[in-house]
Amino acid sequence: MAVVRRSPLDPYPVTPNYLATRNSALHIPPAQFSNMKFKSDEVYGIIIDIPMGQTIMVTMVCFINGAANLYFNNGSEYTGASTKYKSVVQAARNLVVNSNPLKKTCKRTSQFPLPVAGKHYIYMLTKRGTFSAEINPQTIHADIKEKRVVYHLYQQVMGALRLAQLRDAENLPESGNQA
Repeated sequence: MAVVRRSPLDPYPVTPNYLATRNSALHIPPAQFSNMKFKSDEVYGIIIDIPMGQTIMVTMVCFINGAANLYFNNGSEYTGASTKYKSVVQAARNLVVNSNPLKKTCKRTSQFPLPVAGKHYIYMLTKRGTFSAEINPQTIHADIKEKRVVYHLYQQVMGALRLAQLRDAENLPESGNQA
């Protein structure tokens, strides 16, 4: 039996549930965060599509209130960590608040394609619309400062989420000590 390799230029295989969840995240209205103060041109949410291999892709969703969730193209997800872990809330808020300089270098979009060729696609939500950017992890060191900062910050969110997953698996509290 021959193994069929996926080209980096092919779209990732996705489930209907993943597409629906991703679409919902891309269209969360700012009214969801009416208890938070932010200007109409400030980012209140950021959605990042991150290829993680030939067949796995994750969409990281972060909002100004500190919510951070992961949705995988195969239908799996990791949600709810921000209700248990301050480190996740802090990292997610830090990412959203500090993505405003990157937004200023981007154009508004209403198209939300899935990534190809290992690039990370970023969508920043504001009251005035959604703005997009691409990051190539292979060349991020030579990219503009705004992209390098956002890349570093979403790696911190990913790290906080990974630690939260490990703590959940071991039933450990935030400090990492046994309860």
